[in-house]
Amino acid sequence: MTNRTKLTDRQYVVPFVLITTLFFLWGFARAILDVLNKHFQDELHISITQSAWIQVTTYFGYFLMAIPAGWFISRWGYRRGVVFGLTLFALGSLAFIPASAFGSFLAALFVIGCGLTFLETAANPYVTELGPRETASSRLNLSQTFNGMGCFMATLLVGQFLFSEGSSGDVSVPYGIMGVVVLLIALIFSRVKLPEIVDTPVDDGAATGNGLSDVLKNRWFLFGLLALLAYEVAEISINSYFVNFVTGTGWMDKLSASRVVSLALVIFMVGRFLGSWIMRTVRAERMLLYCAVGTVACMLLTMMNLGTVSLIALILNYLFEAIMFPTIFSLAVRDLGPRQKKRAASLLMMTPIGGCAFLLMGYMADHASPFVPFIIPLLGFCVVLAFAWRLSKAK
Repeated sequence: MTNRTKLTDRQYVVPFVLITTLFFLWGFARAILDVLNKHFQDELHISITQSAWIQVTTYFGYFLMAIPAGWFISRWGYRRGVVFGLTLFALGSLAFIPASAFGSFLAALFVIGCGLTFLETAANPYVTELGPRETASSRLNLSQTFNGMGCFMATLLVGQFLFSEGSSGDVSVPYGIMGVVVLLIALIFSRVKLPEIVDTPVDDGAATGNGLSDVLKNRWFLFGLLALLAYEVAEISINSYFVNFVTGTGWMDKLSASRVVSLALVIFMVGRFLGSWIMRTVRAERMLLYCAVGTVACMLLTMMNLGTVSLIALILNYLFEAIMFPTIFSLAVRDLGPRQKKRAASLLMMTPIGGCAFLLMGYMADHASPFVPFIIPLLGFCVVLAFAWRLSKAK
């Protein structure tokens, strides 16, 4: 790979920009959960373990809907998959308005999770196809930068709304606004034309079988699937536990915690932008290896209960983990044909079920030291490290 390798082709610039807006939307939707978790604990007087069902319900939608989403997109194409996903996303968000009257939001969160599954199943592999194969990881990292921006905006704005003095704390307000915005974006996507990526003959050793069984025969895809699941366990668990951790240790109050996690997500966003730039000259598997070492080191320092050092290590972890999802995703599907990528994406988008690991993390936090639960993300990052090391060695 050289400095002259282009990020995308001219005919794909507009589709690339449009699809990248989706990354912001689902980043915003997923990050709200990390603030909502602590809000419900205080408002409903429940434990961390009980509030973890917010994450379980949402990410269970990913697990159940991933295969149907892959089938839908293979049959009807990327654009219809995006429009259908946006519609579900909007309906789930607007459902918070009547749900607030009954105090039960889990069904609405499940619908949102199903909608986000369609968006991610369509957008992630689509971006890898919008340009040269050599810059697929760099291109996906650039799009994922806007995912980080959505996360940052969600924790900052929604955290400010829910935790500020005198706030009504009505969660239907941010979700209602989000639902209207998403409906408008769905309308835009229903009117635009996105080029479909068609199957073409390959001569570079890429797999060409179309069935799901053919996808599962690719050992690097299977290892990538495991690594992505491990990453989701680590990343979602840390995000969901962050506010609880820094407030539970007495380091800061809820409002300050929401601002600090917003800062961490800014670092996360910057990490993806830098990663996208660096990987135009550094091989993706090598970059993943360096970052995996960084995350493992940060988790070990966090668990050592070193005060400010542990807090800095936890925040710095966001820099190292930033490139992991898009890089693992693109590496896992790199040797697959265009049709196979649609099927593979549906399997890869089952991995957010790893967010359910926060249920175990919450149980550990309720019954042990606040530092003990970080053993879960530590193990997850170790799996990512093994994947990156093995892939680098193979290359």
